[in-house]
Amino acid sequence: MIDEYSWVAVFPELVLLVMACAITLVDLGEKRLLRGSTYWLSMLTLAVVAAMNFYYASTGNTIYGFGNMMVVDSMASWLKGFATVAVMVTLTYARPYSASRDMMRGGELFTLSLLALLGIDFMISGNNLLLLYLGLELLTLSSYALVALRRDDERATEAAMKYFVLGAMASGFLLYGMSMIYGATGSLDIGEIFKAINSGLVGTQVLVFGLVFVVAGLAFKLGAVPFHMWIPDVYHGAPTAITLVIASAPKLAAFGMIMRLLVEGLLPLATDWQQMLGVLAIGSLFIGNLAAIAQRNLKRMLAYSTISHVGFILLGLMSGVQGGEIDATSAQAAYGSAMFYVITYVLTTLATFGIILLLARDGFEADEIADLAGLNQRSPLYAGVMAICMFSMAGIPPLVGFYAKFAVLQALVSTGSGLHVALAVFAVMMSLVGAFYYLRVVKVMYFDAPDAQTGAITARWDIKAVLAANGGLVLLLGILPGGLMAICTEAILNALRG
Repeated sequence: MIDEYSWVAVFPELVLLVMACAITLVDLGEKRLLRGSTYWLSMLTLAVVAAMNFYYASTGNTIYGFGNMMVVDSMASWLKGFATVAVMVTLTYARPYSASRDMMRGGELFTLSLLALLGIDFMISGNNLLLLYLGLELLTLSSYALVALRRDDERATEAAMKYFVLGAMASGFLLYGMSMIYGATGSLDIGEIFKAINSGLVGTQVLVFGLVFVVAGLAFKLGAVPFHMWIPDVYHGAPTAITLVIASAPKLAAFGMIMRLLVEGLLPLATDWQQMLGVLAIGSLFIGNLAAIAQRNLKRMLAYSTISHVGFILLGLMSGVQGGEIDATSAQAAYGSAMFYVITYVLTTLATFGIILLLARDGFEADEIADLAGLNQRSPLYAGVMAICMFSMAGIPPLVGFYAKFAVLQALVSTGSGLHVALAVFAVMMSLVGAFYYLRVVKVMYFDAPDAQTGAITARWDIKAVLAANGGLVLLLGILPGGLMAICTEAILNALRG
């Protein structure tokens, strides 16, 4: 365990911050529509930051910095590395779309994405309530600005306002809950909070009161029912490129923050927060899947789909502690399966929105399910990638979505609890309902006739390469999931030991 090297702990974040400022200055001299120098400098920065995070993950060390305010363990490094790669892929898909819609008059898309990633990193590595909150605010403020980036679009402006108002309310919930926990334990440090609660000398009434507000704030950031109201409107109203920014890497940050707050800090209250997560999971699976069936807009359908997937993630998180006692094996399986689920969900989401961005063109968004009609006749490759993503989200083998769902259900059932078995059966039933709207997209692509006015699909070489690799990984990780699952379980074990 290393405690002295504070600057080592934040080195990737320092590179990210310095380069975000440098890229802003470089972009002042960039006159090309596609912002070539800004884009490639951003990609180089992200590649270096990802390499550093993966290197930290490979060492297996746990580094504490700045008076234990920040922790860099295997879980943090892997999540930050995957989040960085997700932002790289997002910017690759988003550049042509953003340029054609006058969203790149400056380098705001790249700078705000880097700053959002900086907030994500602090959410994942925060070991202090204040640092976690600062990371969350940096992410959300950057996201508000990104949603409103298309200044002349009324729908995007409306979505940004809704996101801002509801996000401010959720941040208030979270901050109020944190203040209750601080008042009860006398510390902002996650480790000290755990020790204070575990000692049994802290009044549980104030703690549980604070816990309710913390869980409500976290549920909003994840998009769990009944705190899901913002997701369909923001997904639909935001430019598709920004929808992908919001739908991908921040989910990894929300998972990391839940692990820090609930599992590492409030573990002695697991009996209470697991019940709350169970209620949120049931509501998310039920509302998410049923509401998605009624959608004709593809982005709104995917928004409700996200809510249903959040339900599965919460099921994994609620099965780690039994009878008030934590068992290393069951906790590793439960939290490891949830981590695997969120990573593979982000991977699938990237490819799904990559296809939507690819099909969009000037004056045409391609965000209705009907817009995919006859895609197989126009491009078998792109139709194949989209079909792989839809089948994966539906949980059809041998794709990675099936294994992710199976791992969560296995963790639930292995506890032996009748309630957990019932929840697993309910989740399977909801997955069967959800398969309908995913298969409807496949049916439209392969069996409906294309629009006569639809033109040829053109794409840059880098987008084609990344999209093919993205779709291929969804298939490959379904056939060979062992490596990623081993990474997740080992990272969780390392975090619990820390």
